[in-house]
Amino acid sequence: MSDAMTHHQAQTGARGTATGRTSLRPVPDLDDPALYVNRELSWLEFNRRVLAQATDSTVPLLERLRFVAIFASNLDEFFMVRVAGLKQRHEAGSTRQAIDGMTPGEQLEAISRRLRPLVTTATEVLHDQLLPLLAREGIAVRSASDLDAAEDAALTREFDEEIFPVLTPLAVDPGHPFPYISNLSLSLAVTIRNPDTGQRRFARVKVPSVLPRFVALPDGCSFVPLEEVIESRLDRLFPGMEVLEAHAFRVTRNSDMDLEEEEAEDLLMAVEETLRRRRFGAVVRLEVASSMPQRVRRTLADELDVTDDDVYRSEGLLGLHDLSELADLDRPDLKWEPFEPATPPVFANAERNEDMFAAIRHGDVLVHHPYDSFEGSVQRFITAAADDPDVLAIKQTLYRTSGDSPVVHALIRAAEAGKGVVALIELKARFDEEANINWARRLERTGVHVVYGLVGLKTHTKTSLVVRRDPDGIRRYAHIGTGNYNPKTAKLYTDLGLFTCDGEIGADLTDLFNVLTGYARRVGYRELMVAPTTLREGIRERIQREIDAEASGERRGLIRLKVNSLIDRELIQDLYRASAAGVRCELLVRGICGLRPEVPDVSDRIRVISVVGRLLEHSRIWQFGPEEVWIGSADWMERNLDRRVEAMTPVKDPGLRDELIWVLDLMLADNVQAWRLAADGSWAQRFPGDGEAPIDSQHLLMARARALAEGRPDPADGLP
Repeated sequence: MSDAMTHHQAQTGARGTATGRTSLRPVPDLDDPALYVNRELSWLEFNRRVLAQATDSTVPLLERLRFVAIFASNLDEFFMVRVAGLKQRHEAGSTRQAIDGMTPGEQLEAISRRLRPLVTTATEVLHDQLLPLLAREGIAVRSASDLDAAEDAALTREFDEEIFPVLTPLAVDPGHPFPYISNLSLSLAVTIRNPDTGQRRFARVKVPSVLPRFVALPDGCSFVPLEEVIESRLDRLFPGMEVLEAHAFRVTRNSDMDLEEEEAEDLLMAVEETLRRRRFGAVVRLEVASSMPQRVRRTLADELDVTDDDVYRSEGLLGLHDLSELADLDRPDLKWEPFEPATPPVFANAERNEDMFAAIRHGDVLVHHPYDSFEGSVQRFITAAADDPDVLAIKQTLYRTSGDSPVVHALIRAAEAGKGVVALIELKARFDEEANINWARRLERTGVHVVYGLVGLKTHTKTSLVVRRDPDGIRRYAHIGTGNYNPKTAKLYTDLGLFTCDGEIGADLTDLFNVLTGYARRVGYRELMVAPTTLREGIRERIQREIDAEASGERRGLIRLKVNSLIDRELIQDLYRASAAGVRCELLVRGICGLRPEVPDVSDRIRVISVVGRLLEHSRIWQFGPEEVWIGSADWMERNLDRRVEAMTPVKDPGLRDELIWVLDLMLADNVQAWRLAADGSWAQRFPGDGEAPIDSQHLLMARARALAEGRPDPADGLP
């Protein structure tokens, strides 16, 4: 147990007296920093759980390789945003403390201590485990120095024809200033010598990101890293010079946007200008090959204005996110069995557009992606609305969507057909800003009313509203989801969506869109909980209701959550109070969790589980008491509750509500892909106990979807 937790227990006293009678205990100080886990360190632990998938022998080999790539890609974004922000605050002299009491400087030091061994582990997993296993399967990552004559000749032809024309060696001397190094680019630091004068010079050669990172040899299953191909032929780039050494390095820049929305006359142009500035953000990490001499490291550090604390040395490949190229190889025997989502039965026979709406009129419909097909449900709903002559208007939020989005094409088609179409596109969706700008302009050109959201808030809610003239009058059809309208991620992320024509929910969505598109101000809603107006207080009221129910003896208090992140101090304190009052709290938190469970007299009744597996858990489900269940877009983070537009909807249909409660039951019982959080902030993977059947929630949900689509018995029947 951590020193902080020991200190807290010393302050709050022993559990009982020597006579066995319970002693009076002081009320815990819920502002005590020892009761909280640092956000950044908690995120690093999530990424450790991702990396653990790469060491799991039950995961197919190429999928294990993909998890290393995901780990590295996650880490890139962590540095570009979180570390960059901490460095800015530290350099500005800020001593503002995080939830656990650490200042920005202390957090940077803690991140470095936690992260460096983790990066070493990732390198060892790749080079000592995965690459040797891949070689046994006929997939080899080889060194340029280990090729036979025929392979070397083939590589030379590849270099001459495909690689050399793209390369640009950049000298560094009084006439050639140190070149700009783009974000996440891989480069070679080259030392050359003039044979006539003996003078040494430094040069940089960028490894082109427009080319495959791994160059295939003629056998099609052996690969040489592109940087090694270039390094072995540097004499072609510096004819007449002696190439003394070359070492790989990689740069990560601050990519967090600082947008002055209040002063912007045109938000789209302001975002575009910020994107241009992002290219030149300060360097926040320098990764170098461990073979690089100190003098070369010093040159790079000085020119890039970084300290030793920002330098990460690696014994293996840099830029491990590129391993996804190898993971995409056509070797189905080394990948998960393909899973084909099924169209929900209620929509399976909806051949005509009007059949989609008839199905929703018959009763609310719940979809669970990727087990239920996104194309056969959400996408079909929007395309049906675009093509149905009885649909009068479509209102749609778009946070992140795919490059060739069928949803956007449907909106364009609807506008061209004369329907009233409103698209709220969030231009500030991090790292999707450019794509969203392009979609916004394309939609505007076709007559769609495009809105960029509210100043100072990100519109994160996942909502679609269709207004249709039915035989009995005008009716509003709604979809409220937990995930983006993106058919690609819908196959990789778990998400939920509710289709309904409930009048109150439809009226609430109408009011919400009026707030987003006009000057309407709304302080209350009929059914929905909406951030930043009613969501926080709505959650707190429901937590208090469970406390009151437990205290009165009316029933046992119960709070169960499935969220991506839990870091809001106020809500964590409310959960601590609920636990102290005897309310059972069962939390599924995929990523960041600032709450410490199972702390005596503070969170004894709180259990925290994280499921990390083949699919990225992304859905949000909240249960208060035995029967009240909500789904929607919000996590329990200050940004979601106070600085974003979010919508949560109640699930009223008893059958759909029971389905969601069963999903929570199943995931809480997972003993294959689940991890349990301890009071000291550490996570331990769960395994089946003696005589206990393994429960892999994602596998069971996929097997269940297949069986139901094929008319076979439900394999998850009776579980958990």
